[in-house]
Amino acid sequence: MPKTSTDHRAWIDEAIRRVDADANRSADTHLHSLEIATPGVDLYLKDESVHPTGSLKHRLARSLFLHALCNGWIGPDSTIVEASSGSTAVSEAYFARLVGLPFVAVMPSTTSREKVSLIEWHGGRCHFVDEAGQVYDEARRIADDCGGHYMDQFTYAERATDWRGNNNIAESIFEQMSREPHPCPTWIVVSAGTGGTSATIGRYVRYRRFATRLLVADPEGSAFLDGWREDRSDVVTGRSSRIEGIGRPRVEPSFVGGVIDDMLRVPDAASIATMRWVSDRLGRAVGGSTGTNVWAALQVAERMRRDGTDGSIVTLLCDGGERYVSTYYDDGWLSEHGLDIAPYAAALREYERSGELALS
Repeated sequence: MPKTSTDHRAWIDEAIRRVDADANRSADTHLHSLEIATPGVDLYLKDESVHPTGSLKHRLARSLFLHALCNGWIGPDSTIVEASSGSTAVSEAYFARLVGLPFVAVMPSTTSREKVSLIEWHGGRCHFVDEAGQVYDEARRIADDCGGHYMDQFTYAERATDWRGNNNIAESIFEQMSREPHPCPTWIVVSAGTGGTSATIGRYVRYRRFATRLLVADPEGSAFLDGWREDRSDVVTGRSSRIEGIGRPRVEPSFVGGVIDDMLRVPDAASIATMRWVSDRLGRAVGGSTGTNVWAALQVAERMRRDGTDGSIVTLLCDGGERYVSTYYDDGWLSEHGLDIAPYAAALREYERSGELALS
């Protein structure tokens, strides 16, 4: 079917209507106040797990589909292909089914089986590679072979979202904080998978001239922190992140270092210990990247305590812990991967007692 045909345009119009209708059916995500032991500092969790596909990546997938549809990159005969560590693929499988297109997710073989099951439940097909760095070329090859479209979240995440507003995550955070004791956050703390969320928040903060600073937490094995420190985009690590959904073996094109005020390396064991700590405090399971975010946020709170600064910190609850039952919540899996969370769990218990966080 020629791309200029009336039928083709009608299909695009209907696909965009369906994607927009999904957003219209969804209320904004919740902002939880999490009580912490640092005097004068309030911590909030923006709960992205309540999206229809259960994670922060629902926002990204919707933006990527609208971006590709409006650019004329996908049509009624397209197969959608994505390189992903799991959650983006879950959300893209959902939107592909919504507009009636087949979907293929290219992922590392280590991706949790719970995420694989979710992708398949939404009608997607999973294609596995041995190393995280192989997903890009393999996804591009599959798209070329089938005449499909490689969505390429790692390139387009930062440009598919309107960072100036239009109910993006940054605008939502500031609106929800407006009646809190410290309505303008001192810090917003996020982690990076594509870099799209940090780019959106950092740009929005500057556009609105807020005093808020942005810290990006980076897990072990990720290239983002070194790339940011050295102001280089060619840093590679040659290894994968063990915290699914965040950290990359290379600096992704969507990572915008110029909008970031500070970065922090978070040990994987700290991420998992904090994930479990947050789950106990909330009464519901959260994922590993939420642990990364909260550990970094507690480090920021410790800085504020030492400086005698009151204020608020906002970070993200990225997804639910039900996706990691066979990994981060399995002590046998932790032992197999050489992850000892005991020192960090002890540090968190001491923090609750004394208000001081000892390990960095």
